[in-house]
Amino acid sequence: MNNININRLGKLIKDYRIYYPMTQAELSEKTGISPRTITRFESGEDISLSNFLKILDALGLTDNISLLIPDQSIRPSAFLNDAPKRKRASSKRDKKQDFKWGDEE
Repeated sequence: MNNININRLGKLIKDYRIYYPMTQAELSEKTGISPRTITRFESGEDISLSNFLKILDALGLTDNISLLIPDQSIRPSAFLNDAPKRKRASSKRDKKQDFKWGDEE
């Protein structure tokens, strides 16, 4: 992952934590992660995946992980197999049809 994405992710988490509202010390207590690691992450440094998941859990964001990698069984094309097959309209008309204009007998 490049540093631009890590910087942006750290800033997003920091902004969310502040809005939550939660201090770094409270987040540290809730996750068991050192305050220094939280500070490093929020300033754009890399942390372990397990620590990142602990932070998401503490902020109540773990349900949003499914938005990162969508379930492929729910893609629109999966519904095509379940759709009923279309049938062409069948012709039930007689082949020899006597056509009359309204003024003919």
